[in-house]
Amino acid sequence: MALIGGGIMSATLGSLLKRLQPEWDIQVYERLDDLALESSNPWNNAGTGHSALCELNYTPQRADGSIDIASAVKVNEQFQVSRQFWAHLVDTGALPEPTEFINPVPHMSFVWGESNVEYLRKRFEALKDHPLFAGMEYSEDAATIRKWSPLLIPGRAKNQPIAATRIDSGTDVDFGKLTNLLTANLEADGAGRNMGVEVTNLKRQKDGLWRISARHAIGGTPIKPFTAKFVFVGGGGYALGLLQKSGIKEIRGFGGFPVSGEFLRTDKPEIVAKHMAKVYGKAAVGSPPMSVPHLDLRVIDGQGSLMFGPYAGFSPKFLKSGSILDLFASVRWHNVIPMVAAGLSNLSLVKYLVSQLAASSATKFKDLEDFYPDAKPEDWYRITAGQRVQVIKKDPKKLGVLQFGTEVVAAADGSIAGLLGASPGASTAVPIMLSLLEKCFPSKIEGWTPELKKMVPSYGLQLSADPKLAKKTLAATAKSLKLPA
Repeated sequence: MALIGGGIMSATLGSLLKRLQPEWDIQVYERLDDLALESSNPWNNAGTGHSALCELNYTPQRADGSIDIASAVKVNEQFQVSRQFWAHLVDTGALPEPTEFINPVPHMSFVWGESNVEYLRKRFEALKDHPLFAGMEYSEDAATIRKWSPLLIPGRAKNQPIAATRIDSGTDVDFGKLTNLLTANLEADGAGRNMGVEVTNLKRQKDGLWRISARHAIGGTPIKPFTAKFVFVGGGGYALGLLQKSGIKEIRGFGGFPVSGEFLRTDKPEIVAKHMAKVYGKAAVGSPPMSVPHLDLRVIDGQGSLMFGPYAGFSPKFLKSGSILDLFASVRWHNVIPMVAAGLSNLSLVKYLVSQLAASSATKFKDLEDFYPDAKPEDWYRITAGQRVQVIKKDPKKLGVLQFGTEVVAAADGSIAGLLGASPGASTAVPIMLSLLEKCFPSKIEGWTPELKKMVPSYGLQLSADPKLAKKTLAATAKSLKLPA
């Protein structure tokens, strides 16, 4: 088994497979010198523990004014699957003290303006009685909101309509630390960790094995090719190019559009202490889902910091450590039409990116002041977030669509699979990898199911359809992970 990419996806898949088939030889290959330096790095992602508790882009308003909660329920359900697996690993000693990688942080939504307040009120009414959103609170009172998050109110006009929701069961997840912990456990169980090895090509041999070409480090000397019976390409933006080189027909029509980004960050304890929450706002009308502004508490190695953003940028690279030729190298005869069609149907995204690139530092800081009116520029500095590669795929009606999500692409025989896309990504790593197992190992799933249900008790069930099971499951994982019930 060759797992390409040293991030949360490979670490999760390897951890599942080692428990299902302990005798299988699993080797992890990472082109950089350490694990989780790209999308899984804690400063390259928001670490929200995406569960749609606060992310308003998962609850769009329908034309009739009602709120569609289907995506929010789906994402929350997926995150609960990840929590169950992590709780199992903690309970069995495979993961150490959970505070090393997950911490309780309340999740809030905060909006201003009459129409946005009305929207948030409707959203709260649609979610408050759902078993996966139990405990959500709502307020339009400035004093209450200030108590929830002191930075949001001082300096704000008293007559400005505002509203917020808050839920204590939110989390902050350090996926970089989790990746390292999972991989260390994999190594202890006999798996191999190969750093500074860049896979350059994948070719199917006549005997059914995959011949893997690689080299030392990025652009280094070639190493002797090796083979694997199963290959997972989990290298973030690097996955598209390798799957194209593999020649599997299932990758035809897929393309990628890279989006880079920046955040403002402060580590000042006196500021951090006043914002012990993750607060998501509402994207401007016409802006893409990736532009949803948020002011987040991050807890990395026990130290709190605040991040605000995202500010979009553009780079043709598919990874922060990638090449400026990545986008152009990904163009194939079979994905030209989908890529052009997706671009023409997403001109608002192009306009958004251009406006972000042209925006001055003062204009960008004004976005933070909308959240935190008393913010001072000298307290904040810029950090570059990870590269995201949004999925472009064929569509029978529009010829090509830009997909804001993730997609598993697997060969028909299950011998190779890869993951394309971005958010919610890491937070839903476990359900994504479970779906990959079902695609690639259909003959083994029935035999694996008893063990899978030990690791993920709700496997095969829907928590959202069973309030009693949802309450029991959330309480059990909260206890194991030392989180609020």
